[in-house]
Amino acid sequence: MGVIARVFPRLTSRAVPAPAPASTAYNPYLSARKEWDERYGDFITRARNWRLIALLLGAVAVVQSAGLIYVSSRAKVVPFVVATDKLDRVVAAGPAQETGLADDRLARAALSEWIGDLRMVSSDGVAQRKAIDRVYSMIGSGTAAQVQINEFYSKDPPSSRAQRETVSADVQAVFPTSDKTFEVEWNETTRALSGQVISQENWKGAMTIAVNPPTDERLSRINPLGIYVVSVSWSRVL
Repeated sequence: MGVIARVFPRLTSRAVPAPAPASTAYNPYLSARKEWDERYGDFITRARNWRLIALLLGAVAVVQSAGLIYVSSRAKVVPFVVATDKLDRVVAAGPAQETGLADDRLARAALSEWIGDLRMVSSDGVAQRKAIDRVYSMIGSGTAAQVQINEFYSKDPPSSRAQRETVSADVQAVFPTSDKTFEVEWNETTRALSGQVISQENWKGAMTIAVNPPTDERLSRINPLGIYVVSVSWSRVL
């Protein structure tokens, strides 16, 4: 019996590559997202950090402003007053007190200057106007002194008298008769416009004052001592 031989081709084994995992497969959406994060993610992070810093700085500024407002609302300034005479020599100095004057020398100095301004007649219109303003700055509103001074200026206006004469008042003494009442003695010299002395007379007056320290800057500039004349009278000494 014959053997039938079949010739089979020789098979050689070859490695067949395994399919790539699904996770490593190319995904255009993920690739675009990765590229976008790389390009713009840093900018977004920095912008967010700057926003946080800006918010923190704004909060700090608000707290500081509130603190300053609170402190300023509670702060209280007591003016320090320096009283001088006609030669700008210091007569008295001290802080204005809420309950009154620290020293009656301040009141005497202020009233001495007030009488000088009240009785002054000057050919210099600017100086005369300033003197009148200083007089009214120390008169209590709605008081008897206001009525008396209005009548004094209306009966014989300084501007009319200045066309024929000038008057200067030299205060000799200011005596306190109580804590709110003072007596003043002064000499008045009347001169012609040429400078010749027309008359020299002695005068005395009585004044009642009220003390109301200034509460704002405007009042502190006008009347730093807070002394107001509420009643006044004067007469010539014969």
